[in-house]
Amino acid sequence: MSLRHMKNVLPVIRQIPTQRHFHASAVVNKTQSGRYKVTINRDKPLTYEMACPPHFIAHKKSWNAWNTSNIKDGNRPSETTIEDMFIRHFMRGTWHNLFATEVIIKRQHNIIRIAGIISRTIAPTKIYFLTGYTEEFLSYWLQCPVKIELVTTNRKEDLIFKYI
Repeated sequence: MSLRHMKNVLPVIRQIPTQRHFHASAVVNKTQSGRYKVTINRDKPLTYEMACPPHFIAHKKSWNAWNTSNIKDGNRPSETTIEDMFIRHFMRGTWHNLFATEVIIKRQHNIIRIAGIISRTIAPTKIYFLTGYTEEFLSYWLQCPVKIELVTTNRKEDLIFKYI
């Protein structure tokens, strides 16, 4: 590159920072995450937990994962999150279309308790089998005791709190 060509390039380089402009827009103070959109016919069913807005967590509704195992040399938060995702996928696959609510995961010391409400669409013997199967496999994979706490309901429609 010749010196004369460099003299032509340098003014362009010097002008680039001065030619940038600052664009600003109005601040949007709407919080929409975790909220359900109202339908035209108001026919979308919500459970009590779904009907409460996110800012009511710990007031009207609870967390879906409770981690009370803040002990020294315990799992890091990332490992706990991955384990919770694994548990939820395993429960969705094992208990296919039986859970009427969210899967609640409670960790206390070295015990993991999994709670939820299921519908009574299968025989009680199959529910007992799935409970034992889930407890055994998750206890083996997660290397800690796992307890399943279930409540049953006749229909999923019994859990509807309101329609939006």
